[in-house]
Amino acid sequence: MSSSNETATTEYTEQEIKFASNAALASILNLTFLPVLGFIWLVTHLNKSYQESIGHYHVVLGIKLNIIAAFSLLVVSGLMIAFGGFDSPWTWVYVITYFTLVHTIFIVIAVWAMVRSWSGNRLR
Repeated sequence: MSSSNETATTEYTEQEIKFASNAALASILNLTFLPVLGFIWLVTHLNKSYQESIGHYHVVLGIKLNIIAAFSLLVVSGLMIAFGGFDSPWTWVYVITYFTLVHTIFIVIAVWAMVRSWSGNRLR
C-alpha cells in the first residue's frame, strides 16, 4: 500500500531532464545575468518540447515566472516612484528594498525549479 504522502514519479529520459534543466537555467539567467536573452530562449524552445514532457512544464513555468517577475518588479517599482516622487529619499528606500526582496524571492523560486528539474520533478 502506498501512503498519500508518496508521489508518483514518471521516469523521464536523460534528454528530457537535460532540456528541463536548461529551461530552468534560462529562467535563472533571465532573472540574473542575461535578462531578455534567457526569456527569448524560453519562448523559442516552447514549441520544441512535447506537451506532456517535463521539459515543456519547466519552459512554461519559466515563462510564467519571468512574466510575473517583470510585472511585479518593473510596474510596482515604477508606481512607487510615480506616486512617491522622484526626488524623495524615502521613495528610493522603499523601491530598493522592495526590488531587492522581491527579486531575491523570484531567484530562489527559479533555483528551486532548477533543482526539481534535475530530478525530473515538477514544483509542488
